[in-house]
Amino acid sequence: MSIEEKSRLEYLGEFAVEQLSKYIMPFWRKYAVDEELGGFYGHINHDMSIDHNAVKGLVLNARILWTFSAVYKKFKNKKDLDLAKRAYDYISKHFYDKDFGGYYWSLTPEGSPAETKKQIYAQAFTVYAFSEYYKITSNPEILKKAIELFRLIEEYSFDPERNGYVEACTRGWKEIGDLRLSPKDMNEKKSMNTHLHVLEAYTNLYTVWKDAFLKKQLENLIGIFVAHIVNKEDFHLELFFDEDWNSKSTLFSYGHDIEASWLLHEAALVSGNKNLIRNIEELSVRIANAAKLGIFQNKALLYEDDRAGRHSDHEFEWWAQAEAVVGFLNAYAITLNEAYIEYACSIARFIEEYVVDKKNGEWYFRVDLEGKAIASHEKAGFWKCPYHNARACLEILHRKNILNS
Repeated sequence: MSIEEKSRLEYLGEFAVEQLSKYIMPFWRKYAVDEELGGFYGHINHDMSIDHNAVKGLVLNARILWTFSAVYKKFKNKKDLDLAKRAYDYISKHFYDKDFGGYYWSLTPEGSPAETKKQIYAQAFTVYAFSEYYKITSNPEILKKAIELFRLIEEYSFDPERNGYVEACTRGWKEIGDLRLSPKDMNEKKSMNTHLHVLEAYTNLYTVWKDAFLKKQLENLIGIFVAHIVNKEDFHLELFFDEDWNSKSTLFSYGHDIEASWLLHEAALVSGNKNLIRNIEELSVRIANAAKLGIFQNKALLYEDDRAGRHSDHEFEWWAQAEAVVGFLNAYAITLNEAYIEYACSIARFIEEYVVDKKNGEWYFRVDLEGKAIASHEKAGFWKCPYHNARACLEILHRKNILNS
């Protein structure tokens, strides 16, 4: 490793520590806690005002639980342990469906069920979060809840005939007409996004529960990406499918491409399957190469594009930048090709200069081509969580340690 490469690694390590300690975690510790109604606020506006009428989403709360657990595991700040417990207790008390099992999609500000459907994406994030919380508590009840939810996903979402996972169910785990994760998504039976986060959840669960069936399903998920989700010509991820795996969209997401490139690699590593690891390393780099086409003017990663040429989104979203730093650093770790670590560094510099809110903390949701924050987007909310950027920082530090060893 050259001196220049070492200095890039040192820069990324310093970037990660500063972002976690100065901007990300202080924001969530100080501003996100709902002292009046319990849990955490559902929505904080760009101007830092609280929307007290906003629903509280399962995705936000599960990601908060994962983040405080993972950061506590690394740095042992007692405040993070306390806030992880707060998140876990709130999810267990208010989101849990005592009648049918699983967890509600959203709650009223007061903590009553608002939307009761079982969106598999959100159930997966709950498995992901409980698995991480178990790592810092060793409480068997927490692991038991994660396993129970894994089994519900397998029972009601897994498609044994065509393979894969159906997007959503009713509260009672029956078929549902509106399968969409959000209004902007297609109403199709299967999606890349849900499969990516089921993969992520099963990977984390397998680190604490070495179950043979779980391993089988984890390796099967990797196989689904290889067989159906990764486009075999351009190596972007297909986004939406019918139940027979026919692709229904020409859009692709640079952010999800680069995120999948390292999550697939991590899943293969956790599986311990040497042949799978070797094959996925090659695929991971191909996906990263597809994603790098979205780096705009050597600055930052665009959100998405359209193979049909009907779409071009020239704005930069916070989570895609976070995943890009990790994904390109991971591609460097696999190949030792210096170009990848330079992509990671250039995007980290962009984040530092334009995406970080240096006054209030956290990162802006979106910035435009000039690097100006778009005020119509929230600072925290249903989808704007600490997980992408906090996780990116932890993953940078993890890879830095491996590369320096």
